[in-house]
This record gives sequence, C-alpha cells and structure tokens, in this order.
Amino acid sequence: MDKLLNPLISLCNVSKSFSSKTSKIEILNAANFEVFQGETIAVVGSSGIGKSTLLNLIGTLDKPDSGIFFFQSNDLSLYNDEKLANFRNLKIGFVFQFHYLLQGFSALENVMMPGLIAINQKSRHKNKKKVEKSAQNMLERVGLSSRISHRVEELSGGEQQRVALARALVMKPAILLADEPTGNLDRANSESMHYLIDELNKELGMTVIVVTHNNRLARMMKRNVTIKEGKIIPA
Repeated sequence: MDKLLNPLISLCNVSKSFSSKTSKIEILNAANFEVFQGETIAVVGSSGIGKSTLLNLIGTLDKPDSGIFFFQSNDLSLYNDEKLANFRNLKIGFVFQFHYLLQGFSALENVMMPGLIAINQKSRHKNKKKVEKSAQNMLERVGLSSRISHRVEELSGGEQQRVALARALVMKPAILLADEPTGNLDRANSESMHYLIDELNKELGMTVIVVTHNNRLARMMKRNVTIKEGKIIPA
C-alpha cells in the first residue's frame, strides 16, 4: 500500500467510553487509525475489547466522545444527522452476524432498499427500474440468481447472509464493514462467504474492515489490528 496516498479513513485522537452506575469503560483513548482505499483489514482480539464499537464509529452509527473522523479529508463531525444518514447509505455497506433482512419481503426487495432510499421522491418511478436491475445483478453475483423472488423466510441461513451481503454492496460503497459476518454459519457456508468477500474486494476495489474471531477469515485480510489500552495497534 502506497503510504504517499491520502487515506480513505482517518481517526485522529479519537476517544470513546461507556459509563454504568458503578464504572467507566474506556474503549479508545486518543487513538489514531488510517485506512487506505482497497485495503482489507481484520479487527481481532478477545471479546469486550471494543471491536464492534470501532466498527460502529467508522460506520457513523456511533459518535466518538472526542477526536475527529475524516473520510476522504472530510470532517464527518461537521455533518448533521440527515447528511450522515445519506453518507452511510451511499458510502458504507454493513453486514452483521445476524442478517437483519425484512421478513415477508423477497430477496430482491431487500436488496433494493438502499437504492429506493437514495433516489429522489420525484423521480422514484423513473429510477426504480435502475435500482431493480442493480439489485438483480448483485444477487446474481453472490450466487442467488435462482432465489431472487423467494421471500427471506424461504432461504437458508447461508443464502440469507448472501442477500445481506448483496444489500450491503448494491450501492457500490467505498467501504464494507462486516461484524462477525459468518458467526452464525456452518463451516462450508463460512468458507464460501470468506472467498466471496475476498473476490468482491478485488473486483470492486472496495475497502473491507471485518471484525472476526475466525482465524481463516482474518488470515485472508491483508492487515490485522487489535485494540489494546485504548489504542488501535497491529495484531
């Protein structure tokens, strides 16, 4: 990775903690972290060190207590809630351990959701066909061409997670954030998902940051980091 290039993501002196009635848990303490376009990174380590919290901060689902988060040199702390929501929809794809798909809807309808949210209300009818085509193409790419019209509850666990991946990628985001994406899958489906994420990273040039306890998936990533004493460091 050419370090002369500007980073895609920069966390600068970021701190984050959580308080209960009896204690304060410090996750990050003036931590710094840079991620470059196209990188694949695994966030590893024991439970409770703040891996998912880091992912939520990068995905703007949570805000730091202090410090600055830059995306392509843009200070996201200056964004209001509406602008952040639009940023998430267009620039970041999320995959979680549980798929969070909409029950009663088809695979295609689920994958279309980010595109339908993004298009202008006035031009919704005009652009709906484009969104549908993009969703079809992504479902075909993840190996679900024969399951496009099936409702979520008719799909296997591995198929549901592939739909979730297709939904995350349909907007062609700059970043894919995956939090234990194969945690609920058997070994065969886990392996298939690992290779699919790797292939899509190469094809689309997207940056991948994955939280995982799976050693095989972590080894497929170009860089492994962990969180120790509030800092983000090489694993």
